[in-house]
Amino acid sequence: MEVLSSPVFFTALAVILSLFITVQLISKKLRKNKREKYAPVAGTMFHQLLNFNRLHDYMTDLAAKHKTYRLLSPFRNEIYTSDPVNVEYILKSNFENYGKGWYNYNILKDLLGDGIFAVDGEKWRQQRKLSSHEFSTKVLRDFSSVIFRENAAKLANIMSEIATTNRTIDIQDLFMKATLDSMFRVSFGADLDSVCGSSEGNNFGNAFDNASAMTMFRYVDAFWRIKKFLNIGSEVAMRQNTKTVNDFVFKLIDNKIKQMNSSKDDSTMKREDILSRFLQVAEANPIYLRDIILNFVMAGKDTTAITLSWFIYMLSKHPHIQEKVAQEVRKVTNAKDITNYVEFATSLSEEKLEKMQYLHAAITETLRLYPAVPVDAKICFSDDTLPDGYHVRKGDMVVYQPYAMGRMKFLWGDDAEEFRPERFLNEDGVFRPESPFKFTAFQAGPRICLGKEFAYRQMKIFAAVLLSYFVFKMSDEEKIVSYRTMINLHIDGGLEVRIFHRNGN
Repeated sequence: MEVLSSPVFFTALAVILSLFITVQLISKKLRKNKREKYAPVAGTMFHQLLNFNRLHDYMTDLAAKHKTYRLLSPFRNEIYTSDPVNVEYILKSNFENYGKGWYNYNILKDLLGDGIFAVDGEKWRQQRKLSSHEFSTKVLRDFSSVIFRENAAKLANIMSEIATTNRTIDIQDLFMKATLDSMFRVSFGADLDSVCGSSEGNNFGNAFDNASAMTMFRYVDAFWRIKKFLNIGSEVAMRQNTKTVNDFVFKLIDNKIKQMNSSKDDSTMKREDILSRFLQVAEANPIYLRDIILNFVMAGKDTTAITLSWFIYMLSKHPHIQEKVAQEVRKVTNAKDITNYVEFATSLSEEKLEKMQYLHAAITETLRLYPAVPVDAKICFSDDTLPDGYHVRKGDMVVYQPYAMGRMKFLWGDDAEEFRPERFLNEDGVFRPESPFKFTAFQAGPRICLGKEFAYRQMKIFAAVLLSYFVFKMSDEEKIVSYRTMINLHIDGGLEVRIFHRNGN
């Protein structure tokens, strides 16, 4: 992003001038609406820009002072809340009044198009209904589970070689490639094989990650539209990366349409992947299909890969918890004599995964501290008052903050910043879910994540296979690990680890 580059400071200067005007306008409005209670002002868009590389920690600092607060920007108020009562009101009770809106849509559409994560109204309802049906089918569930097991075994083979040669490895990069392979097979029925070095898959993955980071930067760059129009600065790279993404996806869709058209009379052809199933019930419009499927890829690829990466990071920092997870997996699977990764992965039935309560809690605790989507913004469609009494005006951006909420002592106790899976277990060691308006990693209400169970299944399969056979340690215990500010919470620069064969394997 090069936040300290001259174009950014030019933007910052312009924002300061705009803010002066904004403050005057807001002050005037407040004088006219003395009866309305507004959330305290905690900063400005300019402060977000200056803190962009640590944006979520900056917002956490503000949330620790105010459960609900405002940031001033040139065009609208931005209201941030970590109050579960407000979150429930925004995501469920008054759902119709809070959506993506044109502001979010215009920022997201270059990457996500008219996909389910970028739209409201009828477009959203249509995709939600269709997607909800597909995700509930046993065909897709079984198909995806087979793919997850195959890719987990493939990853274990690669890690075994790494452990034997005593090399360090960027495990986030491996997870990204493995989950990209999984999601492409589930979504397109195509085998990228990027985990084994496919350049085509790697080019797509890099372009997608870069476009995601640039999309996030638009939220603090007041003049991104001008840059886009003039094709200068960060928007040049945005255009290039989205073109790489689109070219690749359109090629896959075109090949799939041709394949299905040529086999219409072949009743034996399996239509298990999402694209094939959508082509049976929806119009064969490549742009429409691109938007739908790419949103699924983003949801399934990035979220599971980065959660697994933070999970390994947490287990490396807490080796006793890593050992406890491994012991549970070995006990549940009773796989002492299984030394073949494929055989072990295949043995991971739904029933066995369900019994891995501590593993489930450890993954959930990772998501509490490192949610895959750290912030989620909505637009208020008409003047409203939140349950905490603060007024929201039409057009204001209202944001709840999973990253900050996971660190709030008033929600999780004095040990809120500690990694403790037991907080999600009852006295019998059984997983105890929290309110989705307190633990917001998967959203809540009508927009709750459709792929939640898919995500847990994939992460538990990968974790069970890897922790059964390997021990993970940080390659540099002193290194400060942080995130890259983008739509999803990637580990900045990856996560370098050492892998060791577990005793007995």
